[in-house]
Amino acid sequence: MSEWLSDFGMFLAQLLSLAVIVGLAVAVAARLRGEGGDEARLKVEELNRGRGARSRRLRLAASEPGARKRLVKAFRREDKRQAKAGKGRSGKDESDAHAATLWLLDFHGDIRASGTGRFAEEISAVISAAEPGDEVVVRLESAGGLVHAYGLAAAELDRLREAGLTTTVCVDKVAASGGYLMACGADSVRAAPLAVLGSIGVVAQVPNVHRLLKRHDIDVDVLTAGRYKRTLTVLGENTEEGREKFVEDLERTHELFKRHVAERRPGLDMETIATGEIWYGSEALEKGLIDALGTSEAYLVERMASARVIRVRLEPPRRLGERLSLAVAAGVERALLRGAEALDASRWLKR
Repeated sequence: MSEWLSDFGMFLAQLLSLAVIVGLAVAVAARLRGEGGDEARLKVEELNRGRGARSRRLRLAASEPGARKRLVKAFRREDKRQAKAGKGRSGKDESDAHAATLWLLDFHGDIRASGTGRFAEEISAVISAAEPGDEVVVRLESAGGLVHAYGLAAAELDRLREAGLTTTVCVDKVAASGGYLMACGADSVRAAPLAVLGSIGVVAQVPNVHRLLKRHDIDVDVLTAGRYKRTLTVLGENTEEGREKFVEDLERTHELFKRHVAERRPGLDMETIATGEIWYGSEALEKGLIDALGTSEAYLVERMASARVIRVRLEPPRRLGERLSLAVAAGVERALLRGAEALDASRWLKR
């Protein structure tokens, strides 16, 4: 038995070594290919077709075995009838050049709004292809972040309205602070009943270790040219004048935030809603922060009845090393989540 285990262990070690060697070889080969293929790909997907195909598969699965052949024949007859009528499988008249199209974009924001560059290029692509009467839906998810970063993202979203396109923002989870700075620029804002919205305020916090350094006889000189070049510092001694100026800058930023929201949603009572508080979807509807309740999926399905829904995504090129690192990170994340779920479930299994 011990010999068998030893042989099996040796086999696993050899297999692992082979996998490492092959991985290195592939990585080197990809590296040697140079910088080719660095251009981002524009991925376009018509969601009506996918939804129609899934609906047919479910209808076939739910039908009695003897009725499936008849159902398949009915599908084929329907396809032929729509083809003769100049319609696609979605049932939308593809010969009508003025038929409405709904363009779907996604924005998932981090603290730096790092997806803004990709989002801007997607907007440019849609503006160049859209026709009068088209609608753009942005599925937005962001808890906010840096002021200048989300100011740029909001300005990019404003381009859709400036181009004359009807714009709808759908919020399924959160559009707060910088996220709402973006969302309020749409013609219509829809949110799920428990989505988080608002947080129209500005926050900043600066740690200061000056007293700790002083206690250990460490001096830090902060040299500036300009009275307010550095109002608060991490290492130097902060003054009351510096604190007052810092708060003044925060208030000025807050006023710009409120002005931005008020210009795009003039019916809001800014004194009531610009307190930095958050509201859930149903509450946000009562206060006028949004126009309707509902999930993005429900709205897209509703619009598919009268429009082609086309999702537009700009996918940056990913090299082998990046793909491998993402796969490893995803694996680690899944393992951690499963561990957390197991620990959480164990609370209910104890007796």
